[in-house]
Amino acid sequence: MPQHHAIDYIELPVEDLAAARDFYAGAFGWTFNEYGPSYAGIRNHAGDGEVGGLNALPSDAVRGAGPLVLLYSDDLDATHDAVVAAGGAIVEPPADFPGGRRFTFTDPAGNQLGVWAS
Repeated sequence: MPQHHAIDYIELPVEDLAAARDFYAGAFGWTFNEYGPSYAGIRNHAGDGEVGGLNALPSDAVRGAGPLVLLYSDDLDATHDAVVAAGGAIVEPPADFPGGRRFTFTDPAGNQLGVWAS
């Protein structure tokens, strides 16, 4: 069960989704949930849920990009407001995705993170 404001999910930017799936499956035995041509969820080894995802992006967006750390929130709107009040800059406002809603922001040092809620 996700915990409020805990690191919960990591997205890795990749250019070639199939090649990335093959690499991580071969190197670490990872298995995936397929969400179309641009996203694959990394299944939890324990068998329940996902721990991260492979996010296919254009090559110019992948180069220099790091993993996207996602925190979980019991109340996405309140967390959004707290991020703004603390000095964070919203990159993508709250929006629906197949697992719930999420937004992304940068902290004052420029690190980009996301927050999601089911």
